[in-house]
Amino acid sequence: MAGSTVLGLDPGSRNTGWGIVREESGVLTMVDAGVIRVQCLGDIDMRLGTIFDGVSGIIKRHEPLEAAMEDVFVAANPGSALKLGQARGAAMAACAVAGIRVSPYAPTAVKKSLVGVGRAEKSQVAFMIAQVLGCKKPLAADATDALAVAVCHLNQRRFKRLAGARA
Repeated sequence: MAGSTVLGLDPGSRNTGWGIVREESGVLTMVDAGVIRVQCLGDIDMRLGTIFDGVSGIIKRHEPLEAAMEDVFVAANPGSALKLGQARGAAMAACAVAGIRVSPYAPTAVKKSLVGVGRAEKSQVAFMIAQVLGCKKPLAADATDALAVAVCHLNQRRFKRLAGARA
C-alpha cells in the first residue's frame, strides 16, 4: 500500500496552524509544520487573502493528497465565530482550487482520538503529538493542533479500512 500525505489545518483569522503528516506502512511521520501569521490586522479581506495564499503555497510545496480541518466550534462571541468561519472558508478554497478534499473534524473528536478525552487540555494534545510523531522541538500551539487534526484523519481512515475488512 502506498503512503499518504495529509495536510492538517487549524484555521484562525490571525493565526492558521498547518501540519503535514505522512503515513507509510502504518508509521506516521511529521514532514513539516508551522503557522500562517496574518500581519495585517486591518481589513478581513486582506487577512483572508493571506490565509488563502499561505495554504496554497503549502500545498504547492508539499503536494498533500488529502486535507483535514478542525471544524467550527460554537463561540460565545458571534463576531469571532463569523471570522473563524471565514478563515476556514479561505483555507478550504485553497484546498478546493488544488483539487484536495477537506475532511472536517470536531475539536472534541480530535482530542479524543489522540488523548482519549474530548475535553483534553492543549498541553495534553501537544504531548501526545510529540510522542506519536517523535517531535523533538516544541511547536507553536496552532501547529500542534493542525498536526493533531492530520493524525486524527489518518487514524479515522485506518479504523474505517479495518472495520470494512472485518465486515
